[in-house]
Amino acid sequence: MRRAYFRNNWIAALVVAPQLLIIFVFFYWPTSQALYWAFTFEQPWGGGNEWAGFENFRNLLTDDRYWHSIRVSIVYAAGATVLSMSAALILAVFADRQLRGYRAYRIGAIWPYAVAAPAVGLAFRFIFNPSAGVMSYVNEAFPGFWDPILNGDHALIMVMIAGAWKQVAYNFIFFLAGLQAIPRSLIEAGAMDGASILRRMRDIQLPLLAPTFFFVLVININDSFTDSFGIVDTMTAGGPARATNLMVYKIYVDGFRGLDYSGAAAQSIILMLLVIALTVVQFRYIERRVHYT
Repeated sequence: MRRAYFRNNWIAALVVAPQLLIIFVFFYWPTSQALYWAFTFEQPWGGGNEWAGFENFRNLLTDDRYWHSIRVSIVYAAGATVLSMSAALILAVFADRQLRGYRAYRIGAIWPYAVAAPAVGLAFRFIFNPSAGVMSYVNEAFPGFWDPILNGDHALIMVMIAGAWKQVAYNFIFFLAGLQAIPRSLIEAGAMDGASILRRMRDIQLPLLAPTFFFVLVININDSFTDSFGIVDTMTAGGPARATNLMVYKIYVDGFRGLDYSGAAAQSIILMLLVIALTVVQFRYIERRVHYT
């Protein structure tokens, strides 16, 4: 492998300085401020901080509404992850088999990843509108069948589907790359032995796809907890009756609307610790089942 060598260290420092500056400004500095605010009482209109210790965390962990947001976030993450990964795997299998028209929907399946979350939320908000969208035709045939405006379960399902659709394109890229990396000789050998398409997929392709599956699983779960704000804000604003008030959205509501900066900072720390814990659990108990060779 060829390596780049610099005669002067300041040239290398100048090259990496912009990236380090971005990381410091947009990650380390906000994180340090959140840690500071989480252990203090921040005044809504300024005027200094008062040391609070773990009081902000104690108030959150004794709040039923906060535990409700945790439960809703876990349900949303599980549902959106299963839906997005399942749909992406099916599309990737079709593209890998090069069925008729696979080039067109291979390109079409990648495009949605470029759509911003608020745009996805607005589109699905219209699609699932019980009186004006596509679901209005279902309600005409079955009155009261679908109403995410008043029914919290319907609203959560609607947000799950939108979040899953947004993530399908990302998953599709990795699943397709993983399937195409499997040697064709293995698939042909299974076909010569008389194995059906589903049998070859179950016994050959899916086991060899385990590393890709594990990577996509980790990314999807983390994304479901941290990158769902735009969809929730444009579709339901946390309602009805806090049915879609996910953890990341509750941070925004308490911090920017309720002006509880300290409480919102404590929530962000808990969310970060939860995501880290879930990632550690996945690497500890799921990765051991993954074979990379």
